[in-house]
Formats: sequence, structure tokens, C-alpha cells
Amino acid sequence: MGKSAIILGATGLTGGQLLNYVLSDSYYEKVLVFGRRPLGINHPKLEEHILDLFQLRNKEEIFKSDVVFCCVGTTKAKTPNKATYKDIDYGIPVAAAELSKKNNIQCFVVMSSLGANMNSPIFYNRIKGEMELAVLAQEIPQTYVLQPSLIMGKRNEFRLGEALFKGLMNFINPLLIGQFRRYQSIQSTTLALAMAVLPKSNRLSGIIPSNIIKDIANNGN
Repeated sequence: MGKSAIILGATGLTGGQLLNYVLSDSYYEKVLVFGRRPLGINHPKLEEHILDLFQLRNKEEIFKSDVVFCCVGTTKAKTPNKATYKDIDYGIPVAAAELSKKNNIQCFVVMSSLGANMNSPIFYNRIKGEMELAVLAQEIPQTYVLQPSLIMGKRNEFRLGEALFKGLMNFINPLLIGQFRRYQSIQSTTLALAMAVLPKSNRLSGIIPSNIIKDIANNGN
């Protein structure tokens, strides 16, 4: 019997590509998407729940699956208010992990970022680090925390600073080898594929840096 999966953040760049992978994978029989707005697609596997993700803890009765993918995240530019930023980047993933624990969900895959560190003096890195710690504390049997470097891909909105940095990374990437390989930028399709593959692997729970994310996507485990 196929597995069921919940995806949070399916309207984002990586989340949307993850949704495509999961819908096309026979390993998954049912895909539940929780989000603020309809996706505008039809698929026999797909079940949509339109809701406020800030109220996720109130949805325990429908938050049931074999796997949970959390691709929720924002940026300083989109969410300059630090309290709201924390509600999104910390609050939603942690609420999802807590619900997963309560409902005996065995696999939780969450997207964090390179530089996440609960002791960082940088607010945004610190919030990601605190989120990682809170998620891992739930001790879900298969817990995978992915730390991608700069994510490359075509977004719906234009971000000037990000576009310039991406152009720079195209030149720098070949120089980042060995222990510095984790700092290479990563394609959103690569990140999404690794997320889809992880629940089918025998990999131990833990934090996965960007270079290992690439290896998982390339090798299928």
C-alpha cells in the first residue's frame, strides 16, 4: 500500500517542485497540501486543505499521514517584522513537528538553511537554529533537517539582491571544492528531489548540509 504525505509550503519554489515529484512517484498514494490558497491544479492523489498555517495546531484531527514535508519559509525582505518572521520560520515547522509526534507520523522532512545556528548573533540564522533544535527534540523516527546553500531557480517574484548574488555564485561555485563544497549554490529541483527521496531511504535522522543534499538527489539515497 502506498504512503501518504503532507506538504506545507507547496506554493513556494522548492515546495512546488517537491509536489510535482511526490505526485508522480508511485511510492506516494495520497498527497495532502495545507496552505493559504488553492494550487489551481487537479490530480487524483491530491487533497487540498485551505487554512491559516498559524492555526495549524487546531488541525490535529486532519493532520495525519506517513510523511510530512515542511518547505515553509520567508525572507527578511518579504517579512521585515521579526516577530512575524519567527512565527513563520520557527512557529509553523515546530507546530508541524509537534503534530507529527502526536499523530505518530514516522517521517518529518524540513527545509532549513546553511548557517542555521541557535547561538548565532544573526537573528535569522538563530531562528533557523532554534527551529532545528525544537524539531529534532520531537524525536520522530525519521527526521531530516536540510540545510541548503543559496537556492537557485526561477521564482515568480524578482529579487534584485538575490539575482546579483546568484550571478556571482555561477563564477564562484567551481572554486568551492572539498570542505567548501557545502557553500556551492543548489538548484531548487535538486533540493526538492532529495526531499522526496529521503523518506524511502535508510538514512539516520539528523542535519543534512547542502553538499550531501546534492549527493542524495544524485544517488537516490
